[in-house]
Amino acid sequence: MSTVYYDANDMVKAGCNECRGCADCCQGMGDSILLDPYDIWQLETNLHTTFAGLLQENVRLCVTDGLILPSLGMQGEAERCVFLNEENRCAVHAFRPGLCRLFPLGRRYEGHVLRYFLLEGACVSPNHTKVKVKKWLAVPELKRYEAFLVRWHEIRKDLTERIAGQPQDEELQRRINVRLLHYFYEEQYAPEDFYGQFEERADRFEGEADTGR
Repeated sequence: MSTVYYDANDMVKAGCNECRGCADCCQGMGDSILLDPYDIWQLETNLHTTFAGLLQENVRLCVTDGLILPSLGMQGEAERCVFLNEENRCAVHAFRPGLCRLFPLGRRYEGHVLRYFLLEGACVSPNHTKVKVKKWLAVPELKRYEAFLVRWHEIRKDLTERIAGQPQDEELQRRINVRLLHYFYEEQYAPEDFYGQFEERADRFEGEADTGR
């Protein structure tokens, strides 16, 4: 069966009846819930903390395709998300990370176009209801958010290819990861206009890469 891809205005059978106490997708996820710069900005702004503060309790660093990236922390033998409360509800639901917001959908990048697909069988809730993709995501300024995701994907893809092309060059990997973490995570974001800040950092990051810095 071929995969069906959706745009933001399409209807998809993803509604899970508000979970009703189910938290299966909030535990046992290991390092798979990667946090992009928008996720970190959301957490910093709403929790009134810094990236360093998040690393102390809520976030950990992991290696994915040669890149050191932050992922959502898990705790205990069941590896429950650090933001899952005793009632099995998300304590940061209003500003939860993008991958959490997306589930049970996935993303597909087709050049500069972002599309979505349903992860069949990923959600254990029965009787899923149809919902418009953009309503399910519930992200303000969705067009700007999608444009950010595309550019972030391209940055990561380019860096991954550079590392894969020189797998024995540990110094190159170190330089790439130090710069990546500094530009997009460690440097504090202002509460206003994330997208403008990200674009400015991305331009600087890619400009310095072109000059060999």
